Parts: sequence; structure tokens; C-alpha cells
Amino acid sequence: MPLANFTNLDFGQVKTTLREYLKENSNFTDYDFEGSNLSTILDVLAYNTYITSYNANMVANEVFIDSATLRENVVSLARNIGYLPRSRTASRATVGFFVDTSNITPTPSTITLKKGIIATTQGSFGNQSFAYCILEDITVPVFDGVASFDNISIYEGNLLTSNFTYNARVPNQKFILANSGIDTDLMTVTVKPNEQSSRRVKYSRQDSLFDIDSNSKVYYLQEVEDEQYQVIFGDNIFGNKLDDNNFVTIDYITSSGDSANGISQFTFSGRLTYTRNSQEYTVTSGISLLTTGISSSGGEPIEGVESIKKFAPRIYASQNRALTANDYETLIPAKIYPETESISVFGGEELVPPQYGKVFISIKPRFGDFIPNLIKQNIKTKLKKYSVAGIVPEILDLKYLYLEVNTKIYYNTNFAPSAPFVSTVVQNNTTKYSESTELNKYGARFKYSKFLKMVDDSHESVTSNITTVAMRRDLRVVLNTFAEYQIGFGNSFHIKNISGYNIKTSAFRIAGIQENVYLSDIPNTNRVTGNLFLFTLPSVGSQSPTIVRRNVGFINYTSGTITLNPINVLAGKTIDGQPTIEIEATPTSNDVVGLQDLYLQLDISSSNFETVVDDIASGLDPSASSYTVSSSYPNGNLVRSGGPGANIVTGTPTGGSSTSTSNTTTQQTSTPTSTSTAGSSSSGSISY
Repeated sequence: MPLANFTNLDFGQVKTTLREYLKENSNFTDYDFEGSNLSTILDVLAYNTYITSYNANMVANEVFIDSATLRENVVSLARNIGYLPRSRTASRATVGFFVDTSNITPTPSTITLKKGIIATTQGSFGNQSFAYCILEDITVPVFDGVASFDNISIYEGNLLTSNFTYNARVPNQKFILANSGIDTDLMTVTVKPNEQSSRRVKYSRQDSLFDIDSNSKVYYLQEVEDEQYQVIFGDNIFGNKLDDNNFVTIDYITSSGDSANGISQFTFSGRLTYTRNSQEYTVTSGISLLTTGISSSGGEPIEGVESIKKFAPRIYASQNRALTANDYETLIPAKIYPETESISVFGGEELVPPQYGKVFISIKPRFGDFIPNLIKQNIKTKLKKYSVAGIVPEILDLKYLYLEVNTKIYYNTNFAPSAPFVSTVVQNNTTKYSESTELNKYGARFKYSKFLKMVDDSHESVTSNITTVAMRRDLRVVLNTFAEYQIGFGNSFHIKNISGYNIKTSAFRIAGIQENVYLSDIPNTNRVTGNLFLFTLPSVGSQSPTIVRRNVGFINYTSGTITLNPINVLAGKTIDGQPTIEIEATPTSNDVVGLQDLYLQLDISSSNFETVVDDIASGLDPSASSYTVSSSYPNGNLVRSGGPGANIVTGTPTGGSSTSTSNTTTQQTSTPTSTSTAGSSSSGSISY
């Protein structure tokens, strides 16, 4: 039968199918379907069939989480497998101020900062003004006539309150917060026996049924339509059930998400009070300016549809337990640390030598390069709720594998106004590529052919390009201490010259040698391993090195690892306030891969983009008699520029053991040689 295809979404084909069906009916013999009124009727029928088919198709799509497009439907489908999408997150900051009470009468013994709005942005930020709140009253004592409010955590948004009275006679009563943009982590739920009662019980949020009984004072949360939230209480089986006339109070903050990040100047807008002889007084004078401890950060928009589609099935598959590497990679960004931009997890059994019973986690935060130690500890504490007994999580600092490109851009002068114009266009495109998700993630791969095509397609004047690639890692050293260092690139090294000088470093100083020294290599005959040596140069551009110390370490070209024997470094190049030795090598393959916990970064600031006039394409030299040839093989100086200054404070080398204090970028040496944490001990080992 011609009408077998009921889901055809082409209007013309639907009309043709209907017309053919009517022609086969003897009642319509000799009818002119094109010129008669039947043509109009067919249009109406075809249009109705088309709309019905379209609606049926869309409804079918919205039934499945991987094809649904409407947020309400995606959230509903995720709710069926127990997934609550991340809410909007308020930006956080810390401020401080003091109150001079010398002119306040009567004299207070304590001063209370009332909850709610306490600070606003000065003027506007990004054409917007923001208010910052605290969730609870803060009371401080008065010492020597001054009340100090230090390190107050404030949250961007408006503090709102919703009240509900539970009615046992209303079936399926719902407690829905009629506002969008709620930060669910800052929500407070309290229950009183009735509205007039002064006794209240605070309920805690729960997202599972484990360790819950009929007396547990918990509530559950689910997202409903229009990005609103519904609060659900227990049923005397999983959580305590509300009694008739219970009065529910819910305090929450509605925020602007990431729009308020980066603010560092605030104006006080809070309310200060104190009580004397049962009378409350308001403080309006003696209030100092607000000082900012930590600028606002951490604001996040509500979880998007694509993220829900990605994480909901994975959370369901993990069953709220961290056992495999995929479980950690799912639970940490979805439930523990939403500010995760990229994450890499691998087991200790994958290391050489293996470290059984450990799982190593490296996280790239959305803001900044490293995770503070306090947040690391919080992540490890929260992981205990999901991790299996006997498995110890270790959070490693981020290891960057930098790529530097040297690009010769050939261009046709007839299509470009100037050489700087061409160079700027190419650099803008490569900058966008360096910031794209193709590189900014673990397991990223620099695709050499794609990069060359991007340069060629940057402008119509570009005729070709010659690009060489170099890898760089920054070795952070511990000064005035004998320590062994090892650093891995995760990619094999190319041996340019069997006589040596295949790797390049920035200058540094060591004990016993007054001049700046550099590190380089001499390959063995097997072209797999080699020895390291130290040398000096009259200048960075010199080609006349003097070797001052041999056999100071060894190199493995195949695995891409460099090991430096115990050495006492006195000074190095300062990067982010840390003494550092930059180490550069040429990869065997121009398709460089960020393996395990290596985070691949295309360093545009250290790359070179040089324009070369294409004489042939420009018509300046059709015979190519004076064509400028660029080498496809990296060469140039023997060393990298930069190093310690002329005046170096060397201190006194330590003869005993020493340690390196952990901060946001370093960590003690309890990690394997293939990881990027740093610590030190006398004649000990430091791995990067």
C-alpha cells in the first residue's frame, strides 16, 4: 500500500503518496488532481500528515536521553537513573573589616553581622552590579574598643527564604522553590513543629539511601521545570516524615554564576547590631573599608544539557562507588569538584615500578593552573564516601608538557597589505587553537598536519609554511640541596646529532662552578640511551661550548625521560616565583601526545612566527633563482635563553636531610618516578 511510510518528513513526497493512493481508487477515475479543487485538499492532507509525522518524530527523540533536546526532558530522564544535575554555583570571596566602637553608646561587648547582603561591588563589573551575602549571623567580641571581622566567606547573590506548612490532608504536597539560579550547596532547610514554635531542627541533604533510617532528618532534592528545585522529605522508612502543621523554612541563594568571578573590590552594605539590656541597637558608624582576602571565584552556570547526557549514564554505571579509573573520572567532576576542566586517573599498577593499592589523580581546574592544598584535602575527604577500602587516592599537581613551534610563513605579497598583518592573522588562529578543547584536556594530541592546514588557511595570501616542533618541560629545583631529579616527556626524543647536543636547557648555577652552566647529552651507540654532561658558553648564541662536568646523569631517548644524578643547584630561571630549569627536546613524531597526567599546552608566547615572501607566487622571481629556502629540521642555538641573574643569594648548602614544603605547585616525594610531584631529601630523588 502506498501509505506504508507514515513518518515521511518530506511534504512533496507525502503529497505524492496521497495522490497516488487516490488515483488507484476507482471513485476518482478521470479526476484532474493538478487542476481541480482536489489539489487544495491534498495540500491540506499532506500538511496535516507532515505536521503529525514531525511531532511524532520529535516526541520519539525526547523519550531517550541521548537524543532529547529540551532541558526539562533531559533532566527528567536523568532523574530516572538517580542523577541530579549540578546547580548554578555562586561566586565566592573572602573579606574583612573592623568596627571602632569608641564612639558608640552604650558600649557593646559583642557585635553581630546579620545574615543576608553584606557587600556590593563598587560601581559595576562587566556592566553589572553584584551583591554578596552571608548565610548565618556572625558575632565577634569587642577587644580594646575594636570588633574585627576577619576572613568572612561571602557568596554572590540574593539570600531568599521560602516557607511552607505541611498539610497531611493534601495528597502529594510539593515543596517547590519558585526561583531559578539557586545554588543548592548553599541551601539550608529547617523544620519547626508549627509556625509559632521557637524550636527548630536542621535537615541535611542526602543523595542516596545508604545509612538512612526512619529517624534521619534528611531531605532529597530534584530539579523540575524551568530550572527550579523541589524539596522532598522522608516517608518514615528512608528519612523522617513530616507531621501535620510542621513549618518548613528554606534559605537559599540565587546567584549569577560565573558572571561575578574576578571581583576584588567591595563596598560594605551589611547590617550590624548589638544587644544591651534586652534592647537591640544598630551600628552605623566606625565601620572600616572592606579588605579583600581572596577575589571572587568559583562561580559556575547550571549544568548544561550535553554535560548531563555525558555524566548521567556514567554516574549510574559507577553506582556511586569509585573502583575503576572511569569511576573517579566521572565522580570527581560530577559530584565532588565541579570546577574540574579536565581529569586524568591511573592506577599505581600501571607504573614502573608498580605501586599497588594507590590511584593517582591529576586535575586541571577551570580557573588557574594548580589546585590549592586545602581543596586537594577536601577532595580526598569526599572521595572516602565512594572509594573502596584499601585504595589510597593521591592527587598530583598538574604536569605541563609545552609545545613550541617555529613557523616560517610563505605569503603572496599581492594578497596581503604587509608581513605583520599576515603574522598577526596566523598568530590569532593558532592562539584560538591553543585554547580549544582539542588541546586543553588530558590525552590530547597535537595534530601536526591539522596545524599546518590551519596556518595555510589563515589567509588567502599564505602559500605554504615550514613548521618545526619542540617539546619543553619546566624542571623545578630545590636550591642549596643535593637531590636527584627525573623528568619525563611521555614522547620519544629525536636524535639530531650522534655527537650530542640534542637537548637544550636554560642556564643555572651549581655548587663548585662559578659560571652559568647548561645541560646536554651524548647518545650511546645503541641510540636508545645516552649520558648527560654540563657545559658553559661565552654567550647564548655561541657555538663554542666548554664541557665542565661529564656523566652527571643519563637520558632514555625511547621513553623520553631524563635523570640527573644528585646535584646541588644554587640558582635557576625564575618562573612563577620558583627556580626552574627549562628543558627542550625534539620529538620523534610531530604528532605529540599528552600521556597519563601530562597536560599538553601549545605555548604561543614561546613560539616564533616569521613571514617569508614567496617570490615565485608573488611574481618577483618566477624562475626561483633566488628563492628563500627554510630548513624543515630544527637547529639554531645550543641552549635556551634565560637563567639566573648576576647577583645570586646561594645560602649555605645543607649537609643533612631537608624537605620541601608542599604548596600549590609542589608536593612531597611519595610519588612514582613517572609523576610530576616534587619533594627533596639529601641525595634523594625528585620526580616530575
